Amino acid sequence: MLAVHFGAGNIGRGFIGSLLSDAGYEVCFVDVNADIVNLLNEKGEYRVVLADENSQETTVKNVRAINSIENPEAVMEAIASSDLVTTAVGPNVLAIISSIIAKGLRKRAQESQKPLNIIACENMIGGSAFLKEKVYETLTDDEKQQFEQQFAFPNAAVDRIVPNQTNEDKLMVSVEPFYEWVVDRSTIIGEVPSIEGATFVDDLTPFIERKLFTVNTGHAAAAYLGYRAGLKTIKDAMDHTEVLEAVKATLHETGNVLVKKYTFHSEEHFRYVEKIVGRFTNPYINDEIPRVARGPLRKLGPNDRLISPAKQYYEFVDGQPENLANVIAAALQYDFSQDEEAVALQKKVKELGYKQTMLEVCGLEESHPLVALVLQQLPK
Repeated sequence: MLAVHFGAGNIGRGFIGSLLSDAGYEVCFVDVNADIVNLLNEKGEYRVVLADENSQETTVKNVRAINSIENPEAVMEAIASSDLVTTAVGPNVLAIISSIIAKGLRKRAQESQKPLNIIACENMIGGSAFLKEKVYETLTDDEKQQFEQQFAFPNAAVDRIVPNQTNEDKLMVSVEPFYEWVVDRSTIIGEVPSIEGATFVDDLTPFIERKLFTVNTGHAAAAYLGYRAGLKTIKDAMDHTEVLEAVKATLHETGNVLVKKYTFHSEEHFRYVEKIVGRFTNPYINDEIPRVARGPLRKLGPNDRLISPAKQYYEFVDGQPENLANVIAAALQYDFSQDEEAVALQKKVKELGYKQTMLEVCGLEESHPLVALVLQQLPK
């Protein structure tokens, strides 16, 4: 079995590629990093080390790689003969790789009628659907009809912290022990892939929002509140009593939304919250705050980790999301000079003020109570 995986970075190798290899696939990575591509082809394997006190190590074997810039024809050939295509390239890169994926699928459709699933394993909602949209932009109407019969783009929710790292062995990856990969089974075409560690469900939405409103919201809260407190790393933030308590209080608010909306078992969900907070305090994973906080414009978007749960709080829970509002205020003040989005955000604030910036960036109506609540926690 052949799996073509776009993205040979730390997440691609340390998470998705590792699980696919364990499931018996030959994993063909597609990337533009010539050093990593050459090393994968030279060694045919790499090490994955768990970031915990035991540092358990496994060797991922049966891997190779293609440089998509130097050899696009080989990428198309690999897609045409693959049993599964996955991605872990980052949300902003999906549109870039859509063209070569479309060409590979077109080649496959010309050569066989064998079905294929393409799963975007990205830190975004509806990643596979977005990738499908970009792929279809290049197709004729006839090709779209054929693709609908032969190819599927099941959405997925993925969760694993892979910290920034520099290793002497450039292929080695350190990852946290916890991971979750949930795939929408209802849109799979053909047989459901047998991958230990991947969970296939008929309704992905609760899992997406549980992860987004717990892991992503919690991580963002630690980052923006930690930055405002003058701290350097997520570990520093979680060691800071006030920040830690604020993160927990924020996840209590998002937890109440999730329990009400999806009728999650309350005690079970808040045990999940405790597990997530425990992951942030893992001493073997010490992310720099600017890496976790980066991209504040995206993270303050109307459907993302801060604004969406805050808006839904008014719909499902009594009272006001005061802790979420505090995090949103901290995010609006994020001014790290080496982050392009932070610079752009502060430019908007300077030109428009906080209120108008919120309306524009967060997609809120001026009359929404969240606007006034956040403004209470910002400088006049």
